[in-house]
Amino acid sequence: MYSVIVLVASAFEVIPRTLAQNSGTDVVRRLTELRERHAGGKGTSFGIDGNTGKIADMRDCNIWDPAAVKKQATKSAIEVSCMLLRIDDIVSGIKKEKRGAGPSRMDEGDVETFGDTRDG
Repeated sequence: MYSVIVLVASAFEVIPRTLAQNSGTDVVRRLTELRERHAGGKGTSFGIDGNTGKIADMRDCNIWDPAAVKKQATKSAIEVSCMLLRIDDIVSGIKKEKRGAGPSRMDEGDVETFGDTRDG
């Protein structure tokens, strides 16, 4: 579970990293400063100003990113990942059957769960 959290966190870090690279600033220094501001209890509204490459309070810059948008984007990304994993399982099962390796990974007692409540 820990590795999943680390991977999601690194995926979210792509946005400020890209802003820092595109603004021509020192990426490592700016990301370290941004982490310090977020962890220091000074608020999570700090981000990288794409025009100057400096750390700025996004509220002062009138940049608003609603939490509802972030929640929906995260939920959609997780749903897409689950669908890709299921498709991969299906394709690998078909390949095994064509090679004569016997039945797919689903035993007769297993039930297909595609579209049930676990999908979100």
